[in-house]
Amino acid sequence: MEIRHLRSFLVLAEERHFGRAAQRLHIAQPALSQQLKTLEREVGTTLLDRSTRHVDLTEAGRLLQDRAGQIIAALERTRTELDLLTAGRAGSVRLGFVGTATYDVLPLVAQRLRAELPAVHLDLRGELLGPDLLDAVREGTLDLAVLRTSAAPGGGLVIHHLRDEPLVAVLPAGHRLAGSSAVDLAAFADEVFVTHPAGHRSTMQPRVLEACRRAGFEPADVVEVSETGTLVVFVAAGMGVALVPESVRSLRLDGVVYVPLTGAPEFAPLALARRAEASPVVRRVADVVRSVVSN
Repeated sequence: MEIRHLRSFLVLAEERHFGRAAQRLHIAQPALSQQLKTLEREVGTTLLDRSTRHVDLTEAGRLLQDRAGQIIAALERTRTELDLLTAGRAGSVRLGFVGTATYDVLPLVAQRLRAELPAVHLDLRGELLGPDLLDAVREGTLDLAVLRTSAAPGGGLVIHHLRDEPLVAVLPAGHRLAGSSAVDLAAFADEVFVTHPAGHRSTMQPRVLEACRRAGFEPADVVEVSETGTLVVFVAAGMGVALVPESVRSLRLDGVVYVPLTGAPEFAPLALARRAEASPVVRRVADVVRSVVSN
């Protein structure tokens, strides 16, 4: 059963007149009649009642009109969806965010993607750790990851640098320096620091500890937490102070203040990771993320 025959039948079913239908289809009337005969042979029954001057649908014709309409509509939707997929404007993308980018970058990216690529299904996952994100992209459980890394690409990954963010101090609201316009990192030499995990589980703790060393001290003690939201809550509870990228200011929580550092700024890079071989929709979403975050 050819699609063109179904299309011709639908026009004929609407017009109930061979001449007008042939004119709409831009074919000769005998050719239309031949298409109908072929279609009737294929379905094994009569589709039009030609017993009078007026062309009517038989019961089988009415059934085929309904089903053919559904088939043609499904084909048109499929063609549109395929065109969108080929152009990278439809499909599914799994996008992960490191904890320190969850509260600022994730909402901005989500809003832009929904506005510009409404046919793309987004699976957004926040509050993840950088090394886990890289492993997930490498293994294919994530398509893209926004994370803190300045590492060279490897293992089939492409890393796009997005921006550098200055580190700021997170202090309990009742801290002696909470009202300062800026603070010297060395002023926290005797403080407990709340940080992300040690070792290879996080890229932020090594960055924070190195900043402290450049300021001339090692933290008196370190409390480790996995999620950025929990880190800020711990500071609010008076369990220590912390250093976070400036974008974490978007996490507004009673009981904490964010204070800039004096002197030479300490930065945390923000990057986007994807596999070298990526689908059109993953590449297009990556372009949107880069546009949002880099501006």
